[in-house]
Amino acid sequence: MAQRTMTLKPFLTFITAATLLSSCGGTQEQPQEQAVTVDFIELSPATAETEKKYPGTLEGTVNVDVKAQVTGYLDQIYVKEGDYVTAGQPLFKIKADVYNEQVNNSRAAYQAALSAEQNAKLEIEKIKPLVEGKVYTELQLKTAEANYAAARAQVAQAQAAVGSAQINARFTLINAPVSGYIGRIPNRIGNLITAADATPLTTLSEINTVNVYFALSEADFISFMRDHKSNKQEASLILADGSVYDHSGKVELASGNIDKNTGSITLKASFPNPEKVLRSGGSAKVVLKKAHDHVLLVPMAAVKDIQDRYFVYVIGDKNKIAMKQIEIAGHTATAYLLKSGLTAGEKIVMNRIDMLNDGMQVQPTKK
Repeated sequence: MAQRTMTLKPFLTFITAATLLSSCGGTQEQPQEQAVTVDFIELSPATAETEKKYPGTLEGTVNVDVKAQVTGYLDQIYVKEGDYVTAGQPLFKIKADVYNEQVNNSRAAYQAALSAEQNAKLEIEKIKPLVEGKVYTELQLKTAEANYAAARAQVAQAQAAVGSAQINARFTLINAPVSGYIGRIPNRIGNLITAADATPLTTLSEINTVNVYFALSEADFISFMRDHKSNKQEASLILADGSVYDHSGKVELASGNIDKNTGSITLKASFPNPEKVLRSGGSAKVVLKKAHDHVLLVPMAAVKDIQDRYFVYVIGDKNKIAMKQIEIAGHTATAYLLKSGLTAGEKIVMNRIDMLNDGMQVQPTKK
């Protein structure tokens, strides 16, 4: 038994040494991790054009609420919703019987006043020679003259009443105050119409040119004023269906003050509307573009967004990458405009950014 134990010791020693040698040899032969191949660009100043979109509401250059000026029952409707009418064209008729009778009554009162004036004048002509003959006194003549003056005033008052009655009678026929397209007509024949109605009979809109009203924040407004001292800039329009409107418009101020409640100021963009595609009450997005010279552009594909902060990988010495935070001043369709964080000449990794880590070594290929 003792002899067997002595025989196993050299064998175990050999196995242990062989295992250690094998372990050491394996460590020396393990291959190194290969560097990731990436594309890169070298930042250099360039020109770019950015754009911002602002929601807006459409209004015709003329928008008029058509309301009645007298009370009565709606007797006729001469137009249909959506019709184009010219200024002066009849739109509605209110039953005019009452107003025509007022005209007749006022005319009769006017004639009576004229007769009274004539009688007062004759009275003066009768008294004047009798005053000279001492039959009538001066006081009686002055009284007659005062009565004549009062009669003349009654004539003027009656004449004004005729004019007022005629105006009211004419108001029963409601004509278009301007040319434009007829909006909704909520009333029907037989409805009682009053001048105090909150809802208009219809709305007229002139849409040969359409204004799109939109709001800029105070910061955007300051930038707009600096870039466009004439207060005018071309704008494009994105319609409600997502299509781009065929015509460009001109932007100008629509308000002189910043709203203290919203911190914004209203502008308007005027667009020609020959095809009558744009209509009052609609909505669209106004697109403002801005040209930038000598700026650094970082492709969007190279930027990692982490909790609303932006990072890029910059290739440094020995092809090691470093993650840098950058600030964005705006963007084009495919690139960000750099505000700070990088300088011209730095090399930016363009691809595989999701598999990279700070301090990694890469194998760069210029794109």
